[in-house]
Amino acid sequence: MEAVPLASASTIYHKFFQRFHPSTWDPYLIATTSLYLAAKLEEEHLRLTDIINVCYRTFNKDRPPLDMGVSYWCQRENLVQCELYIIRALKFHVSFTHPHKFLLHYLKSVYDWLDPVVKQKVPIATTAWAILRDSYHGNVCLEYSPEHIAVAVLYFALQCHGVEVPYSDTAEYEWWQVLTEDITLRRIRMIISAIIDIYDLEVAS
Repeated sequence: MEAVPLASASTIYHKFFQRFHPSTWDPYLIATTSLYLAAKLEEEHLRLTDIINVCYRTFNKDRPPLDMGVSYWCQRENLVQCELYIIRALKFHVSFTHPHKFLLHYLKSVYDWLDPVVKQKVPIATTAWAILRDSYHGNVCLEYSPEHIAVAVLYFALQCHGVEVPYSDTAEYEWWQVLTEDITLRRIRMIISAIIDIYDLEVAS
């Protein structure tokens, strides 16, 4: 799946479990259903059969592939019913604005200020997109606006590579204030801290 449908699937998953305790629902069923629902919402044309088979193999790596028997049709029915329940549980609010389009715009703006050698040698964009993707392992997408997440991700990527935006020490406004007027350095640091917590949890697990 492309980045935006995956982001929508993650958001659906996190929003659902923001309302319901994970112990009351099968997280694998919710994850599979979130992928199916997000694919339809974002017009990513995936067959239901493929989603079921891929998710089954992902969650059951030590088992043979799922055949078109009773087990398959049972899972298919569960997924279809779960999709309807998720939509109702989220009160039909399943359309999202993601940070991706903002990050694309912000990267273009910052790149216009950077030295060509830096742009060529330092993978700022690759790092920023990777951080944004990883942020969906947690509920950052529910806690902060997409514009603020995009700025924080870009700020984090620049920090990771030790890159300073030119003229930051003499400009009237910080570069991140130019991109999004209502953001603060404290908010940026809060978002970065939340993303780092996600990495820490991944390492611990």
